[in-house]
Amino acid sequence: MIGVGVIGCGYWGPNHVRNLSANPSSRVLYACDLSEERLAHVGRLYPATRPVRDYQEVLRDPAVDAVVVATPVSTHARIALDAFRAGKHVLVEKPMTASVEDALRLIEAADRAGKILMVGHTFLYASAVRMIQRTIAGGVLGRIHYVSMQRLNLGLFQTDYNVVWDLAPHDVSILLYLLPARPVAVSVHGRANVHPGVEDVAMMTLRFDDGMIAFLHFSWLDPKKVRQAIFVGDKKMLVYDDIRDTEKVDIYDKGVSAPKHYDTYAEFKFSYRYGEKVTPYIEEVEPLKFESAHFLECIQTGKKPLTDGANGLEVIRVLEASHRSIKNGGGFEKIG
Repeated sequence: MIGVGVIGCGYWGPNHVRNLSANPSSRVLYACDLSEERLAHVGRLYPATRPVRDYQEVLRDPAVDAVVVATPVSTHARIALDAFRAGKHVLVEKPMTASVEDALRLIEAADRAGKILMVGHTFLYASAVRMIQRTIAGGVLGRIHYVSMQRLNLGLFQTDYNVVWDLAPHDVSILLYLLPARPVAVSVHGRANVHPGVEDVAMMTLRFDDGMIAFLHFSWLDPKKVRQAIFVGDKKMLVYDDIRDTEKVDIYDKGVSAPKHYDTYAEFKFSYRYGEKVTPYIEEVEPLKFESAHFLECIQTGKKPLTDGANGLEVIRVLEASHRSIKNGGGFEKIG
């Protein structure tokens, strides 16, 4: 059985405690947080898990094989590096680090220690996203013309990082997983409306090495919660709505084509296709449950995680370039 310590029990950490406690392959030995209130809350739910305020106490225990780092992003690198030095496997929440430099340090530390480094890009473990990956890889949509994504809600406002660092890791990691092309440049326009210097709304444009383009809208300041992605291909189109409890994906047999040859303007006519809409059945499994099980499997077998350090680094490269773009007024910045 794998002994685990969860470091950080604020918003997301208790969900890790819940899923790892329910998995027969693991035992959550520690829950760590600076807040006595949060520790008391977790302690009431999981009395067999020991509450501590100092994460070094978790790392010193030889019974702890792995840790989950669910603390503020500014602390990820320090805690994860300490964990690798202590010989622990690490699952670190998104975004992996606050800089490309720190991300590279984590990857090197994991390699040096011979331990698993996994990043909590939870949406890659969602049944709907995995079905979309199979659909795109199978050529159902054809060549992707463009992607449009929205991740909007009212709050949760942060003060130590902006809406791009908070929400973009979800959609950027999804695109990296779904598309064979790689992003090469990014442009971001953002505005700080509530807290000075911290952008709470942003529009991102990603250019890919195959010429495709993606538009992403992030906001903490919208009246309605939206979690939607639209993939427009030359064969079919797909809409993913994560807000729905069921039937999250619709595939539309719609499209447009222009005549290959014409001699006069009168002969030039677009051909529109209005086919059926298909809503495939998707068996839903809690993504974090799947993610937790995958982390434990990788520890047991040495298997490379789907969301490994290299995957986390790719996302951080996009975020760093996005930060530069916001500061220069939205101009395109090279990624990598």
